[in-house]
Amino acid sequence: MKKMILLSSILLLSAVFALAQYGSQDNSSQSSASNAGMMTVQGCLSGSDGNFSLMDSKSGTTYQLTGDTARLQMHVGHTIQVTGTNAAGPANGQTGAMSSPSDSHPTLMVSSFKHVSATCAPAQ
Repeated sequence: MKKMILLSSILLLSAVFALAQYGSQDNSSQSSASNAGMMTVQGCLSGSDGNFSLMDSKSGTTYQLTGDTARLQMHVGHTIQVTGTNAAGPANGQTGAMSSPSDSHPTLMVSSFKHVSATCAPAQ
């Protein structure tokens, strides 16, 4: 009887261990899927309330920033690191609001940002 209980316990622990391994693989793939499309850009912040742009310090690409930008005003002229998703801009041929040269810049939907430096380094 003791051998039967011991064998059952070992089998049960093995099953729990196998299930835990399988579950952790699923979580990592879900995490990767939810981070798909996320990008991080570091550069110089410019603009004013509601109309901010970020020039990537590595590539020189300028991104229009959308989304939660309310706290960016105090960082204009600073180097910041923005994490977000590449958002689609206005469709070609769309009528309505005035267009400007900034309409051609890629748009980054801000999820979070981090202050890096109180100055902006030139693009490299």
